[in-house]
Amino acid sequence: MVREIALVGDPVLRRPAQPVKKVNAAIRQLLDDMVETMRAAPGVGLAAPQVGVSKRIIVIETEEGLLELINPEVVRSSGREVAMEGCLSVPNKAGEVERATQVTVTGLDRQERRIWVEAQGFQARALQHELDHLDGILFIDRALSLQDLTDEGED
Repeated sequence: MVREIALVGDPVLRRPAQPVKKVNAAIRQLLDDMVETMRAAPGVGLAAPQVGVSKRIIVIETEEGLLELINPEVVRSSGREVAMEGCLSVPNKAGEVERATQVTVTGLDRQERRIWVEAQGFQARALQHELDHLDGILFIDRALSLQDLTDEGED
């Protein structure tokens, strides 16, 4: 089911998300809904607070494939790079954000198994962006510069 995406100004986006205690059918359904919502938007990542659920769950889909993580955390990072980012919860804005170029993230999968992800480049950036959402941080908080985006056809 496609869910409504919370927009900047919604308090759920600024609250630290709560850890998932048990991966059950409701959590797996939330993962399914988040993937469907992310793809419909379309976007490359989504955190549970963005669909109004204050739980530590993210999904991202890059060239490396779909990644679903429950209670994710960065355990190692290296390198620094500035690149442009946008966010489904902050429409019509983009900004330059400095992030690590490589990260190691651990978390649980939908079967409650511990997994480790070694990510670099765009996938590493997407992971860090979504993990920020779990701590109530938006990319605009980290942006070195912001710009307004307009729809095609607008001046």
